[in-house]
Amino acid sequence: MNVVVCVKLVPDPNTPGQLDPETHRLRRDLADAVLDPGDEFGVEAGLQLAEAHGGEVRVVSMGPERAVDAVRKALAMGATKGVLVCDDSLRGADALTTAKVLAAAIRREPYDLVITATESTDGYSGIVPQALAELLGVPAVTFASEMSSDGSLLTATRQTERGSETVVTGLPCVVAVTAGVNEPRYPTLRGIMGVKSKPLERLTPTDLGLAASVPTPTGQTVVSVTMAGQRQAGEVVRDDGDGAHRIVELLARLRVI
Repeated sequence: MNVVVCVKLVPDPNTPGQLDPETHRLRRDLADAVLDPGDEFGVEAGLQLAEAHGGEVRVVSMGPERAVDAVRKALAMGATKGVLVCDDSLRGADALTTAKVLAAAIRREPYDLVITATESTDGYSGIVPQALAELLGVPAVTFASEMSSDGSLLTATRQTERGSETVVTGLPCVVAVTAGVNEPRYPTLRGIMGVKSKPLERLTPTDLGLAASVPTPTGQTVVSVTMAGQRQAGEVVRDDGDGAHRIVELLARLRVI
């Protein structure tokens, strides 16, 4: 089974960031960067399937040159090869542009399954997996907390607002996994040392035939940033026999019911 895992280099969620006062965007050059923690679950899921059915795990990423660190982390975990699409024209790319670039990179080689995180830790748009599936012309399975495959079908348990549901789809497809899908492995010393011997391609949109078709990513502009409001003190309702009635009144006043 040939599995493609999409990964991203993001600012370390455990360290404070700094906004550029002019663009109101995160100063990524000042922030520590790591492989998105959500992507580690995707890499692990791909490795488990490849180990069970044979095949390989190819890692695809889009970002600046330093994003190669995210690809190398996945290779150290056990992925077979990596691809980084890097070009200054992609700086500030929106979700659709990202999906178009990733789809073009994925199409270059045969694949049975594409795995992504549900959303990135820095962007939180949550729409790249679905856009990617549409561009590739394959089904999308989202919020997968469990997944398995017999080599021709994928079975996944999806988290929903009402609980969970089980879906079965043919391959190829795109599946977005949640943090509960597995426990990612740590790179071994042997895996880290072996990264240099694994193929790692650096491509540009021109290499992918996208120079004319990918829109210039300038459609989004952050015009201002304001601090979040301070949490207000709550209201304590003491039950003197009419507590339930008072709570109902409060919920009605807040238009919850």
